[in-house]
Amino acid sequence: MTDSADSTKEDTLNRYQQALASVQNAVEKFRNCTPEEKDQLRADLTQLQDMEKKLTQGRVEIVLFGEISTGKSALINALIGEHVAEVDVQGGWTKESKVVPWTETDYVIPGLDGSELVLVDTPGINEVGDSDHDAIAKRAVRRGDIILFVTDSDINEVEFSAVMALASVHKPILFVLNKTDLYPQQELDQLMTQLRDRRLCDVVPPENFLLTSADPRDVEFVFVDEHGKERTEWRKPEPKVSDLKARILEVLEHDGMDLIALNAAMYAADKTDRIAKLRIDLRERRANQTIWSFAAAKAIAVAVNPVPVADILGGSAVDVTMVVTLAHIYGLEMSWANAQKLALSILGAAGMVFAAEVATHLAADALKALTFGAGTVLTAVPQGAAAGFGSYIVGNAAKYYFEHGASWGGESPKQVVRRILDETDKQSVLEHLRSEISSKLKRNFYSNPDA
Repeated sequence: MTDSADSTKEDTLNRYQQALASVQNAVEKFRNCTPEEKDQLRADLTQLQDMEKKLTQGRVEIVLFGEISTGKSALINALIGEHVAEVDVQGGWTKESKVVPWTETDYVIPGLDGSELVLVDTPGINEVGDSDHDAIAKRAVRRGDIILFVTDSDINEVEFSAVMALASVHKPILFVLNKTDLYPQQELDQLMTQLRDRRLCDVVPPENFLLTSADPRDVEFVFVDEHGKERTEWRKPEPKVSDLKARILEVLEHDGMDLIALNAAMYAADKTDRIAKLRIDLRERRANQTIWSFAAAKAIAVAVNPVPVADILGGSAVDVTMVVTLAHIYGLEMSWANAQKLALSILGAAGMVFAAEVATHLAADALKALTFGAGTVLTAVPQGAAAGFGSYIVGNAAKYYFEHGASWGGESPKQVVRRILDETDKQSVLEHLRSEISSKLKRNFYSNPDA
């Protein structure tokens, strides 16, 4: 073997090891998820672990995809050389992906002595009676290494759309026209010209169009004995799949290891993105719920508190507690003192908006003091709503800070707070908080003289 060949083999092995590492890293990301995140990602973890096993074993998956009744199961039987898959003339028998080892080839991927080939039968496209069948087939395609798209006639619009979608996953597609024994030669030539040179010329390479007859119909044979007497006998001809088998092995011989590595790396990247997106979505939802909850709590606490000044102090404690809670949601630990500093820095960055809030507090506290708490009824809604709105802005600014890894993402706190203020529908927030306050006041001892 030349130095160039050795170098190429080494590069291929390195890419394979890198793909395996990317899958293992994706599995590790799952372990760092919260229990809630893990509950929603358990199926993804199982799929990643199976992909890891697939790589370590060197398993090549050849996925058959197509409409019902096109002969996918019969094609597997013909390739395997024995009856391993049921064939239902009515079609639609396959309820889930079925994996069949292709041991008849004795093929080993260069560089992977323990490798194996498997054929994966999938439910028919848009199979009637089970909406999950399409999803099952697509999952098999996403993890497969080579795709055999099987049809038995000119493709319809559903099949054409499926081929176009398969092409977008950047895997080798072998287009298999099955049941060719049912066509006169001239009609078969015309059909192949239509498919190969027109409809799919920009999607599937010409060398990847294959003709098969996996389960040929019986043919009448005429026999003449030594006495010249004729007799007829109906026999099933041997399946014609040799060209397809040769093309599969040719693709594997040329690109086998790289195909598996690229497919695994793309699969791991897709799952990693899904984990990241789910974590972002769940944290966003929990953070928003937390902000609304604390904003409403602060609004109500300030509104119903008849003691002057204590309402402001209580409101500040609510903000700091909210900041600590948000830090935990984003997987960060924050002390009470640091949370207080962050809340104060956000309040300072908000400037005049919170200056108005403080003025509202002081005016309301003065009225409460003069009336020994009875003024709470008059001041509750405006004072509470102002306090709750302030908490809402503090919470959203803190959420931004934690989303960016406990930093302001290259901006100043003032820029972040200003953008949040510009993007917030203040009237809508205040209306929500007023509603919460009004509901609470109806049940509060101090604000209900008849209580």
